[in-house]
Amino acid sequence: MTDTATWSSPLAERYASAAMLHLWSPASRYGLWRRLWLALAEAERDLGADIAAEAIAQMRAHVDDIDFAVVAAYEKRFRHDVMAHVHAFGDVAPAAKGVIHLGATSAYVTDNADLILMRRGLELLRARVVALLRAMAAFAEQWKSEPALGYTHLQPAQPTTVGKRATLWMQDLVLDLAELDHRIATLPLRGVKGTTGTQASFLTLFGGDHAKVRDLDRRVTKAMGFASSMPVTGQTYTRKLDAQVMDVLAGLAASAAKFAGDLRMLQAFGEIEEPFEKEQIGSSAMAYKRNPMRCERINSLSRFVLSLVPNANQTHSVQYFERTLDDSANRRLSVPEAFLATDALLILMENVARGLEVHPARIRRRLADELPFMATEELIVRAVKAGADRQAVHEVIRVHSIAAARAMKDDGVPNNMLARLAADPAYPVKIADVQDALDPVRFTGRSAQQVTEFLAEVVTPLLDAAGAVDASRDEVRV
Repeated sequence: MTDTATWSSPLAERYASAAMLHLWSPASRYGLWRRLWLALAEAERDLGADIAAEAIAQMRAHVDDIDFAVVAAYEKRFRHDVMAHVHAFGDVAPAAKGVIHLGATSAYVTDNADLILMRRGLELLRARVVALLRAMAAFAEQWKSEPALGYTHLQPAQPTTVGKRATLWMQDLVLDLAELDHRIATLPLRGVKGTTGTQASFLTLFGGDHAKVRDLDRRVTKAMGFASSMPVTGQTYTRKLDAQVMDVLAGLAASAAKFAGDLRMLQAFGEIEEPFEKEQIGSSAMAYKRNPMRCERINSLSRFVLSLVPNANQTHSVQYFERTLDDSANRRLSVPEAFLATDALLILMENVARGLEVHPARIRRRLADELPFMATEELIVRAVKAGADRQAVHEVIRVHSIAAARAMKDDGVPNNMLARLAADPAYPVKIADVQDALDPVRFTGRSAQQVTEFLAEVVTPLLDAAGAVDASRDEVRV
């Protein structure tokens, strides 16, 4: 618990995981700054710059022992966060004090660190998507053959199965996983580009040797674990990269919102419910309530993430020429919080997926209420085979189906369309002879087979490629 007299983000207090919070913490971010300065100094020394071995040794020895009180004091004096850290680093590595940040601009540490953090954040989210797919795969397999009422336009439609519906949620996540993999694989480092991206300061450092300047960029990029750097930049990397990363997070958020929205409706129908703990309270007033609070939270957090995508594109659109600073305060908020919120909603999704409660009796009752209507085409065909006029029997069934639907709505009775047909001599087939037409499995098509094929051909290879995962899971904190 933080200081209760001071504002703290709910993403930190209530929602995001310890791993994602640590990733975006000051210790993580500014530790990367020092590693970037160390990588730069090492590469510059290797390429002939006058940097003493002792300077490198002292920098390496003090990468993680950041005195944030000293940094704060420097920043109060200088009104410049990067220079505050440069001076604080120099205090503990005095042999390097005169060469830390040599040739660099602030964006060397700020931008490169942000790209490293975003890639690591995407990797954390990828692991969560894999864990979520494992949970959903088990659910889909278990319920692949259970018929359930399908919906189009939020109106009853041809039946599906409980497991088949789960594969629709999973298909979205499979597509999201491909986007995650693409961004992880292709996200570049900013690299070593200098004040306006021209590398002029480094060209001066190496006496006009263009090859050494290019080599410096490659060496630092490799040292920080990236395959490539941006070929050209202004002072900052193009903020379009932020927008592209945000698009991936928004894709996850949209998939999460679809999943949670469907489950909220299914819970309202009484068919499937999210987990509900033994002592959990649904309402402070209505003691019987079992509200879908996890799915509601998913929808809430998803909407927040989705709102940040236009923000990122707007930020990119006003970075005039080589850069402006009106991105800085915005990105300090929007980028970390997008990752924290996406992390939180994926934790919630896995928790829900692993604890879903299916109520087959309720599902079958709701399906039974609609099946006679869905069988009308076959009832017409069987009547025609028995010698009836197609148009005449169509009218008979139309009249009785409308009357049955009205009785269900007005009188609350079960669907009695078949009983009405049985009592009408204009329908020439005995109802006992058409009961098999109401077997719900006959209406689910290849649903069960599609689940089996999707799991075997798409999901299992993805999970096998991901390998073993940590069995420990982040709990829903509130």
